[in-house]
Order: sequence, then structure tokens, then C-alpha cells
Amino acid sequence: MIALGRVPNVEGLGLEKAGVALNHHHAIAVDAASRTGVPHIYAVGDVTNRVNLTPVAIREGHAVADTLFGGKPWTVDHTGIATAVFSNPELGTVGLTEAQAREHHRIVDIYKADFRPMKATLSGSTDRVLMKIVVDGETDKVLGVHIAGEGAGEMAQLLGIAVKMGATKADFDATMAVHPTAAEELVTLRTRSARLVR
Repeated sequence: MIALGRVPNVEGLGLEKAGVALNHHHAIAVDAASRTGVPHIYAVGDVTNRVNLTPVAIREGHAVADTLFGGKPWTVDHTGIATAVFSNPELGTVGLTEAQAREHHRIVDIYKADFRPMKATLSGSTDRVLMKIVVDGETDKVLGVHIAGEGAGEMAQLLGIAVKMGATKADFDATMAVHPTAAEELVTLRTRSARLVR
């Protein structure tokens, strides 16, 4: 697998004639409310190069429409967005990576699991699941969860709710496991793999 990235397709839109500026990524420069430097022109989605995902573009469009026409002003929070890569193995992630957490938090606790799910054991498959939970070592808040394995995208979507709500590792530990699932590992991981202090 190779990920090359992309450049927003904004050429030929006449942005320069309208006075709409581009940022250093050649994307339309917008503020948190999706407003360009021209007060009556807004831009959402991939042309802004914030988070290039369809659900994000839809949410940004709703925020602009609600703000301008619905009398309910709000902006999109672009942090903690759950994402998935439907590769083999499937990848699912939400929140901060270990490296990002270390940049912003003094103490970071890491919990890891690498296992064959019971389904794979019974079928004879050699498939494995890898999981990592990134936790603020001072507040116990779960900062990120990262999964490689079958069902990772589905798990990431649900984990997005917990991370967005500010769930702690203690909240995960207090949640009853659904057995036999791979996801139960997320609520039964009790042994810290590493404590990183800066």
C-alpha cells in the first residue's frame, strides 16, 4: 500500500478574481466557520484540505447552512475524527497517535494487545488483531485508540463516541466485555505496556 496524498482541485474556479486566497497547501483558506477571506464566500470539503473525508464535508456543509440559513450557528470540531482504511488487515483509528500524545501530554500510558481472535483460533486462520490504547497518564483520559484487524473500522466508529465524550481508561475497564469478540480486548486490557514521560 502506498499513500501519496492529493492536492485540492481548485484551478479554474476564478478564486483569484473573487479575492479568495489559497493557503500553503494550495487549498482554499478558511476560518473555523468555513468562511474565506471574502466574507460572503464559504468553502467546505476537500478544497479546504482540513480533513478530507466525505462525512466531514457533509458536516461542514450542515454547519454553514445552519449558521447562514437556520439561525443555529455552530462550527465543526475537526479533532478526534474516527477513520478507517479498508485494507487487509483493516485499520481503524480515532484520536491522537502515540507520537502526537507525547507532544502534548507530560505522561502518556500505552496499552497494547496482539492476539488471534477466538474466531481465527477456531477456524485455523492465522489472522491477528493489533490494538493500542493511548492514555493521558495524569488524567486517565483515553486520547486515542488504534486497531489493525478484522472489524477495525466498525470498532473505530464506536470508539469515536467514547473518545469524543472524554472517556477514561477506568471507563473502558468498567465496561462489561462482549464475549467472544475481538473488541472485548479493549475493555479487558489491564496491563500497561509503557509509560512515557517527557
